[in-house]
Amino acid sequence: MALLATGCATATNYLDPSGPVYVDHYAAADTAASNPVRAAGPIRVVSFNIAFSVHIDRALEVLRESEELRDFDVLTLQEMDAPGVERIARELGLNYVYFPSGIHPKKDRDFGCAILSPWPLEEPRKIVLPHGARVSGFRRAAVVATVVRGAERFRCYTVHLPAALSISGSSRREQAQVMIADAAASPDPVIIAGDLNSYDIGHEFAGAGFTWLTRDTGPTVSRFLLRFRYDHVFARDVSGAPVQATAGVVKDNRGASDHKAIWASVEFEAR
Repeated sequence: MALLATGCATATNYLDPSGPVYVDHYAAADTAASNPVRAAGPIRVVSFNIAFSVHIDRALEVLRESEELRDFDVLTLQEMDAPGVERIARELGLNYVYFPSGIHPKKDRDFGCAILSPWPLEEPRKIVLPHGARVSGFRRAAVVATVVRGAERFRCYTVHLPAALSISGSSRREQAQVMIADAAASPDPVIIAGDLNSYDIGHEFAGAGFTWLTRDTGPTVSRFLLRFRYDHVFARDVSGAPVQATAGVVKDNRGASDHKAIWASVEFEAR
């Protein structure tokens, strides 16, 4: 079905690691000074695949009205175009960085991942992942930025790996290992969040020392009568100390996507 969905169209890939890139700032200049309690609490992470950025209105309802998602520190989005990212950032008062992976052959428009936060985002990067999808040749990219929350810093990655039938299992593992290798050089704690289009690939991150925060949460994707656990969050402290966390899935996605938003509350031991 994944192969049929892309048909015979060929993707346009953005293989330059430096761009295109979209960056803007809608958050208050000094969030830490205006809200010191928030800057000292657990790090709240939200990830949401908003299918092809179609229902931004409904996605905003989910983000505004779901109790579990209140006061997040970082929001990672997948299947986004630039207008969708900009609107969410503007209406919620967030800073953002967005790197499209390329032009998706199914919708003929930009398609990629974004990181948004009420905190400053530094050192934004795109990591072009190996292996294009079968038939279309579409290449995925991970988006990286350092979130500066008051006196605290952590590196955040977001990614959307290919659908199961469009890439081999070994190629998917290589894509995960590219992110893991990049994260190994981080001087700060690391959070990885996104749509992996797989549950089992989580073992790659767990085997590299990441705490798999969403290992036991419920399904995040509903297609026909099938339910899948595709969306996940992982965290790793610099010292290798245990990461304390809770996580969950938002039950009502307001029809915004075939995916449900996920969340995690993270406490790094090194703090």
